[in-house]
Amino acid sequence: MRNNFRKTGERYEKKAGAYLESQGYEILEYNYRCRSGEIDIVAKDGSCLVFCEVKYRSGPGAGSPAEAVDLRKQQKISRCALCYLACHEGPDTECRFDVVSIAGEEICLYRNAFDYCGR
Repeated sequence: MRNNFRKTGERYEKKAGAYLESQGYEILEYNYRCRSGEIDIVAKDGSCLVFCEVKYRSGPGAGSPAEAVDLRKQQKISRCALCYLACHEGPDTECRFDVVSIAGEEICLYRNAFDYCGR
């Protein structure tokens, strides 16, 4: 069962990546993992480094996909972003957090969806 969720997640992350590329982003990495967790997509939008969370819902019954990126999830992504910056970039790198919401076939990009909120 868990493997099916992973495959579904991967499929929609690739779909989100293709959408981001169509918006001018350059995908650097899918599923960046560190001790603090995982970031679905790391990309560049011009000179800005973007940490992107992808959320999918098959229908309206489960609520808006973007609403699933709650404070706890934002904190986890923020901590992972710090790890990424420490290993790949520098502390002065301009970055932001985006969310790609996929509901059925509709894709919505929320640029700068939340601010850094690590602890």
